[in-house]
Parts: sequence; C-alpha cells; structure tokens
Amino acid sequence: MPAWAKKTIWVAVIVAALVIAYFVLAAFLPRWWSQRVASLADGSFGRGIAWGLLYGVVCTAVPLLLFALAWRSRRRTHAKIWVLASLVLGVVVAIPNLLTLTVVLGGSSAAHAGERTLDVSAPGFRGASLWGAIIGVALFAVAVFLQRRYRKRGEEVTRLRNDLHQREPESPGESPAPEI
Repeated sequence: MPAWAKKTIWVAVIVAALVIAYFVLAAFLPRWWSQRVASLADGSFGRGIAWGLLYGVVCTAVPLLLFALAWRSRRRTHAKIWVLASLVLGVVVAIPNLLTLTVVLGGSSAAHAGERTLDVSAPGFRGASLWGAIIGVALFAVAVFLQRRYRKRGEEVTRLRNDLHQREPESPGESPAPEI
C-alpha cells in the first residue's frame, strides 16, 4: 500500500474511534457527574451551594492561571515540557466545570437526567457553580493585574537604579565640589 493510503486509513480509524467515544461519553458522563455531585450535596441546599462555589472558583481560576503560565513560558527553549504539562493540567483541573456545562447546556437525555438529579439532590449547585466561575475569573483578573503591576514597578526600579548609577561620580574617592 502507498504511504498516503496507510495514513488515510489511520486517520479514518482515529476519527471513527473519536466519534464512538464521543457518543458513549455523552450518554454516560452527564449522569455520572450529576450523581457524584448529588452524593456530595446529599440533598442539602447549603452543601449544594458550597460545593458549587468551590468547584466554580477552583476549577476556573486554577486552569486560567495554568494557561497564563503556559502562555508566558511558550518562547523559552527549555520550557516546552512545562508548557505542555501546564496545558494538560489546566484542562484536567477544568474538567468538573466542563462536566457541569455538559449537564446544563447538553440537549441529550443524559443531560436532562443529570439536570433533574442536580435539581433534586444538589439544589443550588448549578447557580453557585456559575457564580463561582465568575468569582474565579475575577480572581484571575486581579492576579494578572497585580503581576503586571509588580513587573512594571520592577522595571521602573531597575531603570531608576541605572539612572542613579549614571549620575554618580566615576571614581570612588572623588567627591563632587561643594556648591557655594
């Protein structure tokens, strides 16, 4: 077989496997995730809200920070593995929010079953998860603002030190003539 035919067959097999995996996971994951959250909340409104806020904040802010770290490190020659690790870890940490999105925005019967489970056994989780995600984005924005401000101040201090060193006398024993 020619090389292009082998590549075409492999691509077709991989695409078919991905399509099958998508349909299997679309039927399984929303139900599974809603049952995990329901067991955490145990029908309590307070626990549903607390877990929703926790998942929303952590699973939004941490992936954004990891993605920002990967973005900042992308041009460093020896940091390729760290960039890849940050991206993979960011996606892994974001999985609970993505699973909640499949339940809330999904149109399948599994997503509708997951919504009913969350409504009954984890009340308040979906709304608190949304608010937690909003808080997570706000925390990320504050962290980026503070980091940029810190860098800008560091650059300013470096510039002022260089400016000060240029104005100092050349030899250490020489002092400027006193002004009268």
